Amino acid sequence: MDAYEYIKGAIIDGKFEPGMRLGEEFLAKELNLSRTPIREAIKHLESDGLVVPLKRGVGVRNFTTEDIRQIYDLRTILEGYAASQAAIYRTDDDIRKMEEANIVYERVINEHVESDMDSIKEIVAVNQRFHEVIIQASNNAHIHFHLSKVVVVPIVYRSFYWYNDYQLKQSLEVHKTILQAIRNKEPERAKIAMHEHIYQGRDHVLKHLQEIKNS
Repeated sequence: MDAYEYIKGAIIDGKFEPGMRLGEEFLAKELNLSRTPIREAIKHLESDGLVVPLKRGVGVRNFTTEDIRQIYDLRTILEGYAASQAAIYRTDDDIRKMEEANIVYERVINEHVESDMDSIKEIVAVNQRFHEVIIQASNNAHIHFHLSKVVVVPIVYRSFYWYNDYQLKQSLEVHKTILQAIRNKEPERAKIAMHEHIYQGRDHVLKHLQEIKNS
């Protein structure tokens, strides 16, 4: 069993909730592993920003409203720039890959079962594929590195968990707009569409967090 993947999955699925302390002894017993792979996994998770150090062990990171705003602001800058550059440098093969990703995205949205974590994981994976093709098409190897430090996986999953069918289809339509702008080599339009796409996700997460806080 891969300790990193297990703990990361448990954080994403909500088994390990925000603020929960994760001690080495507890994790070693939970995974039936020695402490060495647990320590390596914890280092990786700290680097990902999913856990934070405590006096004893680590805790699952709890993202504040301001954290979420800042994370999405950085994503908007980086992915908007990637989309604009992709509109300049994209190849026919890049366009084909984006089209294929959107075809699969539409299929998994149509087959989506609300609140089903496996269904949500599939949607997230295909959505990520579309965004990664855009980043590759941008012809800038540094963008992927910086985005890997900004995109916080649990927040992404949380946003899709709260999407209804209409909002998922709306997300697909924005994908199509981004693709059309990149296909037509319209960098400014591609950037603006990507900005709107990411800010819609941010507003969606913040709205639900506020509802939870007020309930």
